[in-house]
This record gives sequence, structure tokens and C-alpha cells, in this order.
Amino acid sequence: METIKFYSEHQKWGEFSNFALYPVKMNGKTWPTSEHYFQAQKFDNKSYQEKIRKSASPMKAAELGRSRKVKLKRNWDKIKDNVMYNVVYAKFHQHNELKEILFQTFDLKIIEHTENDSYWGDGKDGTGLNKLGKILMKVREKLKENENNNTI
Repeated sequence: METIKFYSEHQKWGEFSNFALYPVKMNGKTWPTSEHYFQAQKFDNKSYQEKIRKSASPMKAAELGRSRKVKLKRNWDKIKDNVMYNVVYAKFHQHNELKEILFQTFDLKIIEHTENDSYWGDGKDGTGLNKLGKILMKVREKLKENENNNTI
């Protein structure tokens, strides 16, 4: 089966990266990237969330999100997949050009191809869970379903 592989926001299909510079409106605020939003949601501390939201780059947001100097939400492991789904859905729903790029993948398998992550990505060798790729495919289906329902 043919696949779509992505990782860096500077490469082909880079729009799928959470580091891609597409702002997202969530919870009454605009977040510079989906990465900023996702990382901030790890914490209950509102001022720390705001620090992440205002960070200068998605890489800086990720670094702040990896900090364990601030206490993580108690249920983070249980909710992180839903948080990721919600922000990825919002990103593609709010940017028509991104939705069109996602639709150009038809029904192909989407893989975050990286050795740096075997949870969200494929672990480079395919043994990873590819959660982000699976979320992108789920978002693609939901957006297609919404478009089909709106055309009836």
C-alpha cells in the first residue's frame, strides 16, 4: 500500500507537522501552532500554559512542554490522544488550504516518519504506534464526512 510520510514542516507534506506555522483558535485563544496548544494542555497551571502559548517557536513550546519542573495534569496520559485529535481537527477545519492538502492524500496511509518518536510517529523502522498519522487519517475522514453532509 502506498503511504504518505511526513516529518519536518520544511519537507513535502510538512503541513501535517504540528510545527507547521498555522495558527489555531482553541478555547477562546489563538495559538501560533498546534504544537503550542498541545504542549500547553499538559499543564493545569494557567500562567505556564500562557508562557507556552507566547513562546517564540514550536520548538520552544515543545521544550517547555517537556519540562517536569511544572506538574503535569494528573490524567494527561488518558487524555493526550483526544487533545491531539481536537487540535489537529481544528487546524485542518480552520484552514481550507490544509484541508485540501489532506484530501489530496485520498485514502492513503499517513505516517509520521521519525526515529525521534515511537508514540506519535513510526519510530523510523515502522515499529512505532504512529498515533499522529492515525489521527490525521481520522480527521481526513471526519472532514470528508462533514463536506458530504453539507452538500446534500
